[in-house]
Amino acid sequence: MTALLDVNGLTKHFPVRRGVLRRTVGTVRAVEDVSLAIAPGTTLALVGESGCGKSTLGRMILRLLEPTSGTVSLDGRDVTALSGAALRAVRRDMQIIFQDPFGSLNPRMTVRETVREPLVLHGVAEGAAADAAVDEIMALVGLQPFHAGRYPHEFSGGQRQRIGIARALATRPRLVVCDEAVSALDVSVQAQIINLLKDLQERFGIAYVFISHDLAVVRQIAERVAVMYLGRIVEEGPVDALFAAPRHPYTRSLIEAAPRPDPAVAAHAPLKGDMPSAMAPPGGCAFHTRCPIAHLRCRDERPVMRSLGGTMVACHYAEETPAAPPTPPTPRSPALTERLAVLARASGARPRT
Repeated sequence: MTALLDVNGLTKHFPVRRGVLRRTVGTVRAVEDVSLAIAPGTTLALVGESGCGKSTLGRMILRLLEPTSGTVSLDGRDVTALSGAALRAVRRDMQIIFQDPFGSLNPRMTVRETVREPLVLHGVAEGAAADAAVDEIMALVGLQPFHAGRYPHEFSGGQRQRIGIARALATRPRLVVCDEAVSALDVSVQAQIINLLKDLQERFGIAYVFISHDLAVVRQIAERVAVMYLGRIVEEGPVDALFAAPRHPYTRSLIEAAPRPDPAVAAHAPLKGDMPSAMAPPGGCAFHTRCPIAHLRCRDERPVMRSLGGTMVACHYAEETPAAPPTPPTPRSPALTERLAVLARASGARPRT
């Protein structure tokens, strides 16, 4: 299948300036040489510790941040080469759902004004047609017509996130970046929003870049997963293959650190140390300072992505990583499945298994 989104060698460096003259004293290497592809109607999840570059990458894909180097292509069009009217035209097909459902909404605009604005800006609809489109979109995300005249502070967190989703879907985009779209919500509301995103994807064929640090949510929504560490992709592959047999030591550490619902299962020792500074990343493999299987070669030679066991992994000694964690979490435990089904019935959405 032809890729809808093709990211090639995307890099972002932020200069660090200090002093009265604002001289550059260093560089934060937020994202380094990232390449990935997403097929239409599928979901790619980006996971990793805070500060690894997930959100920066998502914003570069949408040209909310200008890349230092690399290209982003949407359906064969180089987004990084566009400007002015051409860039505005392609933005209709690329939207974002922000992490904070309150901070991303204008407190002085009603819901109708918020959802109506992209319709008018992109020439989708005006006047009565725009109002009718707003009502239709609100119904899609589970909001009632009388909600249109209210302001953001009059809603709960889950309702505000639905408003954010409605705004993102107003122009019928082909790609949506979900930047921690459910992390600020209660667990019960998370299940409702996840089911809503899946239903909308099936209905309109939307592709998602789903940025998250919650592995349980990732397993529920994504077909493919890309694991980031210090600005680079260290492992990428189908969600089932990656969770069943993680090949990179960092991926294995993330999976082992996830809470388990069974109190009889002993918790694994957490990953030791902190992520190195992006201003002074270590040489060779960036993970070698925390890696339990690091060798001398890891300090001097940066590993390249290679195929191994159904995933692509950047590790010299990935074969030494056990094929599966000693006590792997169940892909979808009966308790989680039942909880999601109950929540889905309560919200009127179709349950997921």
